[in-house]
Amino acid sequence: MRTVKVPLSDRSYPIRIGKGLLSDLGNHCARLGLGNSCALITDTNVSRHYRKAALQSLKTHGFKAISICLPPGEKAKTLKNVQRCFTLLAKHRMERGSFILALGGGVVGDLAGFVAATHLRGVSFVQVPTTLLAQVDSSVGGKVGVNLPEGKNLVGAFYQPKLVVCDLDTLQTLPIREFRAGLAEVIKYGIIYDAKLFGQLERKMPQLMAQDTSVLSATIARCCRIKAEVVGYDEKEEGLRAILNFGHTIGHGLEAISGYGKYLHGEAISIGQMAAARISRVLCGMPAADVDRMAALFVRAGLPTGVKLNKTQTRRLLAAIKLDKKVEGGKVKFVLAKRIGKVITSQKVPDELVLQSLLD
Repeated sequence: MRTVKVPLSDRSYPIRIGKGLLSDLGNHCARLGLGNSCALITDTNVSRHYRKAALQSLKTHGFKAISICLPPGEKAKTLKNVQRCFTLLAKHRMERGSFILALGGGVVGDLAGFVAATHLRGVSFVQVPTTLLAQVDSSVGGKVGVNLPEGKNLVGAFYQPKLVVCDLDTLQTLPIREFRAGLAEVIKYGIIYDAKLFGQLERKMPQLMAQDTSVLSATIARCCRIKAEVVGYDEKEEGLRAILNFGHTIGHGLEAISGYGKYLHGEAISIGQMAAARISRVLCGMPAADVDRMAALFVRAGLPTGVKLNKTQTRRLLAAIKLDKKVEGGKVKFVLAKRIGKVITSQKVPDELVLQSLLD
């Protein structure tokens, strides 16, 4: 088992990475000194595989646990489902000493974390991510929230978990499309922070796709260390943490205009990252060779690198981008790259260049 620490003073927490961790979940939670009652929030897909084992482990270690099951997919990340969770927590008399446990991918983690941040003005929270994307990204760093029809994650909070448990075994039941989508965030860390990691991904993509345990655990741990370093330095996105949004401005816009159904998050930000790279080539002098390396790696991971939009979709995308949380004074601020491993923030980009960048 590998352990990565997120350094946030008295709110620091560990990320446990390894195989077979779900069966010992109750023990991991018991060590935190949490209350003896909890609510496990999951979705119907994950529930079929892992809810029973998680509940059994919690009960074995003395926890009184209830479960709340949500529909799968990004469309479930709504205030309506948050309200449903509040109602069930009140019905089962969950108190401030109780805790919320998120068992699932990024949607479950974001929604459950928001519920934890707001129920009784905040209860403890444990993340058990079951997708690659959630293990390397959304479960770490404390961003929680839900979507509105107007845009993604427009309602939310910064709320750190007490613990993150990444059981590699849960990835074995992940559909290949979901696993590939997670690789978009993995590749992003190489682009924004670690050129050496990017090179390793170029060499080891076949082993990563085959879920070689050694390569997979080392890669997840490196991604978590990068995010832990960034979050430890800038928890609430007042500076450095903005680099984590590379590709997300356009990616989130694509998700919004497609009704959170056509693209998985990783697919949308793969397109967004390549668009950002093409913009970077024009505005920041990013070497053409680096843009080509990025495109080649996304293709090897089975991810899209461009999209064609009609006039209506184009208009809606530009409108969605302008609703992004990173807008200041009505101007969208992009994260762009000078080269692989080095990005800059708060860059203004003309609408015409945004649209040109989407073409593969």
